[in-house]
Amino acid sequence: MPSFDIVSEIEEQEVDNAVNQTAREIATRFDFKGGASTITFDKAEMQIKIVAEDDMKLRSIHQILETKMAKRGLDCRVLDYGKEEAASGRALRQMVKIKKGLSKEESKDLIKKIKESKLKVQAQIQEEQVRVTAKKIDDLQEVIALLKSSAFSMPLQYINMRS
Repeated sequence: MPSFDIVSEIEEQEVDNAVNQTAREIATRFDFKGGASTITFDKAEMQIKIVAEDDMKLRSIHQILETKMAKRGLDCRVLDYGKEEAASGRALRQMVKIKKGLSKEESKDLIKKIKESKLKVQAQIQEEQVRVTAKKIDDLQEVIALLKSSAFSMPLQYINMRS
């Protein structure tokens, strides 16, 4: 039976490259000169740490990071901005988690959307992905088209298409 998997993955090296480009831009921009604004990426924890002197600079760093990620073909919906907290002095610190994989709720939302379409396919949750099977490959292509036209809170990739 034809099948494919729906996943939400992010290229770790591309995120690292985007963070490094953002750090370089912060170091060279005039409005950040002489300040203590930094951005670092922890690969093990899959999170970004941003430190900025004030709220305006924090928002600027967000904008730079999202621009660099978009230029590298990364979806900004994977960024989960944490709460801003006071750091040393008057600085602000914010942790940004990188969402990877589909949660149970997100998987259930996908399956619900597929079932509402009344297509003759079966969808099942398999850890951090959803497997969709059908008798005809055309039905699978309709599911992909349906999901691409829908708005979800995470980027989706369609892999392992088997016939």
